[in-house]
Amino acid sequence: MPKSPTAASAFDSAYASAYDALLATWPHPTTASELPTPYGTTHLLHHGAEEAPPVLLLPGGGSTAGAWRSTAEALGTTHRVHAVDLVGGPGRSRTDGRPIRTAADLTAWLDAVLDGLGLTSAAFCGHSYGGWIALRYALAAPDRTDRLVLLDPTGCFAGFRPGYLLRALPTLLRPTAARTAAFLAWETGGAEHDPRVRRLDTLAAELPRLRPVTGPRPTATELAALRPPTLVLLAEGSRTHDVREAARRATATGLRTELVPEATHHTLPATLPPRTLTAVTDFLTPWGAAWG
Repeated sequence: MPKSPTAASAFDSAYASAYDALLATWPHPTTASELPTPYGTTHLLHHGAEEAPPVLLLPGGGSTAGAWRSTAEALGTTHRVHAVDLVGGPGRSRTDGRPIRTAADLTAWLDAVLDGLGLTSAAFCGHSYGGWIALRYALAAPDRTDRLVLLDPTGCFAGFRPGYLLRALPTLLRPTAARTAAFLAWETGGAEHDPRVRRLDTLAAELPRLRPVTGPRPTATELAALRPPTLVLLAEGSRTHDVREAARRATATGLRTELVPEATHHTLPATLPPRTLTAVTDFLTPWGAAWG
């Protein structure tokens, strides 16, 4: 049942407060901006020296730029971080442009984001659906992708587990904050999960959003031809897909692949272990390419 105008206003206020509460935990200084693109106004969070090498962080489909807090803090010592709210997803980006209907549209949208930031290229780090977007972009625009980190990406190396889809079905058919909270509690189990991120993601379930663009997994031939150096990080406890199979397929195509211990799909990227944060920072700052 649709919310009444009063209830909708109160819910929007609760969501805005939850977003602001998460943003308040970001490292200082963090700034926000809105970038017009042909596909809608894109909201971004920025951290790190403006002259440092750029990296774009793309969240999962049900999450926001705010989930990258710990990653932004770690990368901000070596990079200029630009964390993106996906157009059509939760967060503060707006669908006031052409609809994104295809993978080519996603590529054109990211081209426009880079252009708007005044960048010819950048490193990309994507989680879940954001990982699929980042990989597709790297395949389509290798000259604009410096390096690539895929954090428990979906739709890239393995399909969804049937049990995961079955558990997710109620949140897809009739999404509510309560159902999403129960689903996240099941997937994460007893693993550490940032409560501010979890609250924002559960509230986001009741926001209107566009159907995400999806597509087939990249073929082995496409992956073998992937030009940007790529690091694949898979959550050891992920219930989303068969982690071992995803690791096997990623490794078979020559991609550097590591497991993130004591992590599940939905605890990421908010609770990346310090060792993994160091690995991401080191990978994105190869010897001889460090800023400063």
